[in-house]
Amino acid sequence: MSDFTKYQQQAVQRSFGQAAKTYDEAAVLQREVATRMLERLDYIKADPKWILDLGCATGEYSARLARRYKGAQVISLDIAEPMLQEVRQRSSWLRPLHTVCGDIQALPIADQSIDLIFSSLALQWCGSLDAAFSEFRRVLKPGGFVMFSTFGPDTLKELRVSWAEVDNEPHVHNFIDMHDIGDAMLRAGLSQPVMDVETLTLTYNDAYALMRELKNIGAHNIAQQRNRNLTTKSRLQAVVNAYEQFRTDGVLPASYEIVYGHAWCDESKVGEASNGVSIDSLRDSLT
Repeated sequence: MSDFTKYQQQAVQRSFGQAAKTYDEAAVLQREVATRMLERLDYIKADPKWILDLGCATGEYSARLARRYKGAQVISLDIAEPMLQEVRQRSSWLRPLHTVCGDIQALPIADQSIDLIFSSLALQWCGSLDAAFSEFRRVLKPGGFVMFSTFGPDTLKELRVSWAEVDNEPHVHNFIDMHDIGDAMLRAGLSQPVMDVETLTLTYNDAYALMRELKNIGAHNIAQQRNRNLTTKSRLQAVVNAYEQFRTDGVLPASYEIVYGHAWCDESKVGEASNGVSIDSLRDSLT
């Protein structure tokens, strides 16, 4: 969970900014995961007045949160300003969306001002989960809660294996294990964490289609150790050929390990620290 370099954070910002116009058409998986998160809200009794959608992309789910909680104000936050320009197209005088450009690890949001943090498939782009969750705890009101999703280590495992047959450089982002995420939540002082995981599989006619989709949603390789030279056609073709080992029933799979979590800002523990508590003590709560 080492911090990203400043270069990597800028790369994330630039990559998603460039993808703002192509994101909605390509974000099939992102739409499915966010929809499942909204369904999970059905089981939580809450009437939030201030909602923070972190890593909001083009704001589709900011708008849906505003429709769901009609009395709430929704703040759409993203690191990429071009994404927020798309959000503003969804906003209306009837259900306005407030846009903020910022980093999840250093939120430009007042202390104890948010009732619900909603973050779908954005935390994987944070260099420090400890910093992100500490910010969640800071901005949540007592009794507020966070619901998030992120990717686990088995995400894009087929693509990772295929690249490994071509060279030893990192080409797929390193995603964090569910239990390490739980540890970070507890260190930040978030209470009653509940987590679970599922695998979703998308299929493609060829590996080029997968790589185009990743580019169109802004999910570029930002590993600091990667080769920053342009990938040659021959090396790319070698990856495409290697991916063929996974073809089943005429299509190529791409696996995504989806980690879901939610936790509360415990009213009785506001101001207390939670240092060095291991998720091992809550293993039975993790499914």
